[in-house]
Amino acid sequence: MDEGGYPSVYVVDCHASRPPLPPKLNTRPRHAGAAQTLLYLLVILALCGMVIEACFIYRLYQSESETSESLLKLIGDQVVTTPTTPSHPSDVSPSKPVAHLTDGQDAHHDKQIMAWSMIAEPLLYEMDYKDRHLVIQKEGYYYVYSKVNFFDTDHFHHSINVKTERYSGESIPLLQSRKYSKGSNKMQSNSFLGGVFHLFKDDAIFVKVSDTSKIVRYKSFENIFGAYMI
Repeated sequence: MDEGGYPSVYVVDCHASRPPLPPKLNTRPRHAGAAQTLLYLLVILALCGMVIEACFIYRLYQSESETSESLLKLIGDQVVTTPTTPSHPSDVSPSKPVAHLTDGQDAHHDKQIMAWSMIAEPLLYEMDYKDRHLVIQKEGYYYVYSKVNFFDTDHFHHSINVKTERYSGESIPLLQSRKYSKGSNKMQSNSFLGGVFHLFKDDAIFVKVSDTSKIVRYKSFENIFGAYMI
């Protein structure tokens, strides 16, 4: 109050502005922003790596598919022509003349010249069998062989001979073996002959023994005769 007992009058300025607020303090550490940026970069690099890897896998798959198609195209004929079931051995023809004969019930030996079975599945390719002889149809070098099983009594001769138009007279021995024994114990023995010879067309080869009655005929494969071009 003033001295007269009346309250004092104060003038208030309504246009006065409010006092400014104090600035906010930056409580966020500086290194937090750098870590976040680095994290973003790592995520972006990882995504780029995944994209690149996917591209490589796609290109590899495409390359394998093209290679498989090329191989199938190259061997397509073989795949189509390959039989679903194995072929029988008799369906495969030899590349050169060949013959393999065995003994058998239908083979009737001469006194000295051996005969061979025609019912025991003989192998005859580009060669003929006539009157106990193998007849050559194609000139060339042949491996000729024969094996016989016989009773070893006294003596036994075994030979492979050839008849040819190039030489007159009797046959010519190509291979021969002789065996002499004492006594007549009738033990079984065998003889094998084999060699390479140049034979001409129409040459006839045959097996001759000293006595066909001494031949052991228990099994057909114990006595064989054959030839093949080399």
